Amino acid sequence: MTEKPNVTLPGKVEKIIRSPHPSEPEKAQITVEGADPLFQELRIENSLTDEKGDEVRLKKGAEVEVTVEADPNATVPKSSGQNESAQAMSR
Repeated sequence: MTEKPNVTLPGKVEKIIRSPHPSEPEKAQITVEGADPLFQELRIENSLTDEKGDEVRLKKGAEVEVTVEADPNATVPKSSGQNESAQAMSR
């Protein structure tokens, strides 16, 4: 089986956002290194599963890795000199 195309970027948990209501989950705000400044912050539900299957939470200041992966059918070869919007305009 072929691995999906992916990229992994380092990140850091900048803050833990407490739930304003018991029915809403706590959030972890993660700053992703290498992302554009206006788009480098992610907020996710602060709930992970460890290797034993137990639920755990991230701590403020934790170093994390953020991975983006895509189905091979959702990608195109990277070509030099022409970006996707230029390719779309030429169709």
